Amino acid sequence: MDRRRFIQTASTASAATLASMLPIADLHARVKAGLDKLTQIPQTYDAIVLGVGSMGAATCFQLARQGFRVLGLEQFDIPHELGSHTGQSRIIRKAYAEHPDYVPLLERAYENWKALEEETGTQVYFRTGLLYCGQSEDPFIKGVKFSSGKYQIPLQALSIEEAGRKFPQFRLPHGFERLLEPDAGLLTPERSILLYTELALRYGAFIRTREKVRSWTRDNGGFLVKTDLGDYQAKKLIVTAGPWAGSLLPGLDRHLTVTRQAMAWMQPERWDDFTLGNFPCWIIEHDGRAFYGFPILPAGQLGGPVGLKVAMHYPGGEVTLPDVVDRRSRKEDEEILVEALRQHIPGAWTATLAMKTCLYTNTPDKDFVLDFLPGYEGDVVIGAGFSGHGFKFVSAVSEVLSDLAMKGSTSLPIGFLRASRFS
Repeated sequence: MDRRRFIQTASTASAATLASMLPIADLHARVKAGLDKLTQIPQTYDAIVLGVGSMGAATCFQLARQGFRVLGLEQFDIPHELGSHTGQSRIIRKAYAEHPDYVPLLERAYENWKALEEETGTQVYFRTGLLYCGQSEDPFIKGVKFSSGKYQIPLQALSIEEAGRKFPQFRLPHGFERLLEPDAGLLTPERSILLYTELALRYGAFIRTREKVRSWTRDNGGFLVKTDLGDYQAKKLIVTAGPWAGSLLPGLDRHLTVTRQAMAWMQPERWDDFTLGNFPCWIIEHDGRAFYGFPILPAGQLGGPVGLKVAMHYPGGEVTLPDVVDRRSRKEDEEILVEALRQHIPGAWTATLAMKTCLYTNTPDKDFVLDFLPGYEGDVVIGAGFSGHGFKFVSAVSEVLSDLAMKGSTSLPIGFLRASRFS
């Protein structure tokens, strides 16, 4: 199947499911129509969510579903490409190398993603399997195996021969381990955000786009939020502003650093070898760098660009600010990604079809911040610092943020993500 035909379909076992999906452009138009209907909105709320990206949209849904009056404020469109939450695909996995304490949150995330699919009748999680590649002594590979063992997460150690039969696209250095997590896969971020936004509206949430928050202050036992278009009051605030979170979180801003990241979509030698159903998600750790990628996805259903997506996970990237970041494609970014493919997946590149820039909002330890803002305990809730590995947790983090705001606590294990660790 050639590239043009794959834009609208898929040569995979999931082709029937994909063909039945509402095209992403139609879903976007439907959500926009719902947002445009909200011309007159109240001034007072139980909670206001500052930033309606992935975390914010899901949190608006969680609150509205429980009957709370909630307002979501987004300075751009929903979704948009200026932050951290788009890019066609995101990996979801359980054998979590970054910290084993994330695994219980991932278990809940898988459950909640399934619940989203059931409520909307739309698939957002695709089980592709995830191939981890790296040397045995690499901390990331050690972490994958540790979490797998601690939580009994299925993980298959493939021999060179087994890996060659199953994934002949890879050419890995001698001494590399090849670990397959069969139940890992990918999530579709744009579709997920639109679905959460649509559900939030259906349950009665008010969401405003293209409205920028200027300030928030305590007011009459609650909070006054001023935007460039009006003033609103709420009992609780939830900050899910991605790279802009620092400007809304006094005292915590010094612990959040924004970095520029590049990702690309490639033209492989043999298109069908890399399509959904024929190629897994993957992560390769080599020489202190982590590269990762996805199978080719049908853009008609799941959004573009078209091609084989590859990126480098590099929390120590170029420090920037979200309003002034250089979003131009850079030759040096492309060369790093192309060289990684030439070394490890030699048939994956003949041309670069597209490049995009996204942003990481990093904490010093690269773990999230899920907590109350110090000095505003019980009233201002933070979801920030997702450091390039947060999207898979959206369905669980939104539950945490809703619980903290309206109940004052959560049953989900977030002790290691408290803001107090920076004190």
